[in-house]
This record gives sequence, C-alpha cells and structure tokens, in this order.
Amino acid sequence: MTTHVAHAENLAQLHTAPQILRLVNVWDVVSAKAIVALPETKAIATAGHSIAATFGYKDGENIPLEVMLDMVRRIAEAVDLPVTADLDAGFGDAGETVRKAIAAGVVGANIEDRLKPLAESVAVVEAAIAAGEAEGIPFVLNARTDAFVRAGDRPVAESIADAIERGRAYLAAGATTVFVPGILKADVTRQLVEGIGDRKVSVIGLPGALTAAEYEALGVARITYGPMTQRVALTALQDVAKDLYADGAIPSTTRALN
Repeated sequence: MTTHVAHAENLAQLHTAPQILRLVNVWDVVSAKAIVALPETKAIATAGHSIAATFGYKDGENIPLEVMLDMVRRIAEAVDLPVTADLDAGFGDAGETVRKAIAAGVVGANIEDRLKPLAESVAVVEAAIAAGEAEGIPFVLNARTDAFVRAGDRPVAESIADAIERGRAYLAAGATTVFVPGILKADVTRQLVEGIGDRKVSVIGLPGALTAAEYEALGVARITYGPMTQRVALTALQDVAKDLYADGAIPSTTRALN
C-alpha cells in the first residue's frame, strides 16, 4: 500500500508540473511494456475502448467489469509506474468500481459524465474520491465531461459554458483534472483553461487537434490518446499483412518488442 500511495502522489504531481503530462494509452501487457521501455514514460494510462475491442466488445461498458479490470490488473502488475484506468461511466457504481480498480493496482482513473444531470454527475465524482479515501489512496480522478462529444448541434459557446460549469463542479468535488475530449482548437482550449483553471484541463490527441506542445503552451495539464494508439498499431498490422499477401517480407527495421 505504501507503493500505491507513492504512485498516487507521483501521478498527482505529474499533473501540476510545468510540462504537459503525455500519456500514451495501452490496452494489454505487451503494449504497456513497449511503452514503459521508453525513458519518456512517466505513467501508464489504459484505454477502455481498446481493452474492450481486444476482447471483442464495443466501447461503452459492454465489456464485463471483471474482464476489463483483470486486464488492468495484469498491466499494473507488469509495470512499476503509476497506472490510471479508463473506467467509462463507473459501471453503475463509481465508488465500488474505483475500490475494485484500486485493488487491481490503479491509482487514478477517467470517469465520464455522458452529460447526465450535473448533480448526478457530481455525486459520481464524490463517490469515486470517497472510495479512494476509504482505501487510503489519494485517488487521481480525471473527471470527463462529454460537453463536446455529445453536444449535438448546439452552439460551441454553449458547450464551452457547460464544460466550464461541470469542470468547476468536478474540481470542487475532488477531481484532480477535467477531461474535455474533442478536437479542441486554440481559442476553445484557451477559454476552457481560463474558465476551469490553469493546469486543470485534460485533452485527447486526435487527428486535426493541436499538438501536445501547443496544448502545453495554453496551460493544459494532460494529453492522452484513447483508442488512437491501438488504431495505429492495427493499421500497421493490416498494412504489413497486405504487403505479405503481395509476396512482401517483414521489414528489416522490425524490433523484437514481444
């Protein structure tokens, strides 16, 4: 438990450092080991979408919690770094899910609001933080708001205001940062940071979004890549398969990472 607490404290500090925290998402033990082998890696983040896909489930809590947490446990046991997990919307009981995740070796998590009523969403954040306190862990919650990804056709200004209101409420309830997924351009990001707080906003790296360095300059605390990393890996796999079907050969630059 001492190591667990140290990992949680380390993860929290990484969110307040001047440099943006870059987390390259993993989905199984071998992908985690490949990322941990890089000296730039400071912590590990699991991708819920990618873990679900690995087992043949669609994203969105279709994978049984026990199956997902078993993979998270395997990842946590394979690395000696803080691990933060994607816990979707909390699987119906955020407090109990966080408790189980901590038992699996996790010291932080993403939990999404799916734009449920604010009071209900704040209660989820409070339950997650309380679970960490009960387990003696200063749990690092990256509270996600879907103010942009579930915005529909409402004006961007309304999504910004919604994200700021929710973000402030989640921070007041104990969250470490507020995750606002979407392709956030500079002006939108600037408004979110001004409204939620410097080094309090977390983003996702997507095609068409800003670079990590650009987000860092705007005061963003953290960037993750969700299912994108698995998609890159699967794209490489499919591309080499096409080449092999065409009588190609395994590239000589291939590294023995497994």
